[in-house]
Amino acid sequence: MRPGFFKKLLISTLVSSCLPASSAFSESANRQQEISAVIDRAIRPVMQEYKIPGMAVAVTINGESYFFNYGVASLETRRPITNETLFEMGSDSKTFTATLASYAQVNGKLSLSDSASKYLPSLRGSSFDNISLLNLGTHTAGGLPLQVPDGIHNTNQLMEYFRHWQPTYAASTYRAYSNPSIGMLGMIAARSMNESFDDAIEKKLFPMLGMTHSYINVPPDQMKDYAQGYTKQGASIRLNAGVLSSEAYGVKSNTADMVRFIAANMQMIKIDSKLQRAIDNTHTGYFRSGEITQDLIWEQYPYPVELKQVLEGNSDKMILQATKATELNPPLQPQANTLINKTGSTNGFSSYLAFVPAQKLGIVILANKSYPIAQRVTAAYQILTQLGSQSSPKN
Repeated sequence: MRPGFFKKLLISTLVSSCLPASSAFSESANRQQEISAVIDRAIRPVMQEYKIPGMAVAVTINGESYFFNYGVASLETRRPITNETLFEMGSDSKTFTATLASYAQVNGKLSLSDSASKYLPSLRGSSFDNISLLNLGTHTAGGLPLQVPDGIHNTNQLMEYFRHWQPTYAASTYRAYSNPSIGMLGMIAARSMNESFDDAIEKKLFPMLGMTHSYINVPPDQMKDYAQGYTKQGASIRLNAGVLSSEAYGVKSNTADMVRFIAANMQMIKIDSKLQRAIDNTHTGYFRSGEITQDLIWEQYPYPVELKQVLEGNSDKMILQATKATELNPPLQPQANTLINKTGSTNGFSSYLAFVPAQKLGIVILANKSYPIAQRVTAAYQILTQLGSQSSPKN
């Protein structure tokens, strides 16, 4: 059988398929089985330990993508996971918000060095006169809360809250992970383009990236592909939209589209040159905080990196507590020898994105159940380390 036309590979009773994304590629059948074995060893134990109904994993290696689908999208229907199954991306949605803001800057619609209040007139004279758009995109605005406070149900209430909010720290001195922070940046980016945020993502950014099955608002005719989510206790749940949910954690996508996004982040596919520049710019390092270098939403580590560093950078402490930040002046320009990553969670879904540009290697891990971040990071690290040791980038 020629290498470009592999038949469906049955990994186990949990695995529905493992197909190369490209119609022509140079990997041998033996290599295909090696990749399958690496993924299987890392993912199977996690699914078993946390009773995860379904997981979808995609890896991109030297420009070729491979898909590994485990289990079911719903315990009720028993519909199997496929490359098209939609998962809630949680905070991995923030990477698209960052990309949109960066794209707006490339097109001269905004500047990340501008104050937030410049674009939101109702906030002029507030604390946001001294908080830049860059602060919003790097969680360094001065201690904005993790979530939009209870009782805020519309934009007017949100602006009223922001008008009276007082920072705990001076801007650029502490990193405090915040949905309202990136949410405000997304709101400003969309307004600068004279579009709603949902339209800017669904009708502009996704099409430009070639992401054909990704949504903030899943259309009725695509609901069949939307996996059922499950809480840690196993209860059925899906995301309820709220104020700034679109900007902070509202994307639903699949491995086919997300691995394409990872490839775009490594300049492995052809896209609009301004969009490519915008994506590249999101990898600029602006602050050091704990173990991470904070980019525009993305978080990076010099590569190679020890697992314990990546675990620390993705720890509850980094999510729930303010951590001292040191501004990089000048900013660290995008690096090839780096591990770039981002986690995402909703009450019923879990995701993880990571890639190493120098190795042309990246991974997407999606699950329709909430399970610990440390297990996602560890599984991905094991997979990337093993695949990286087996591969060398092609020129």
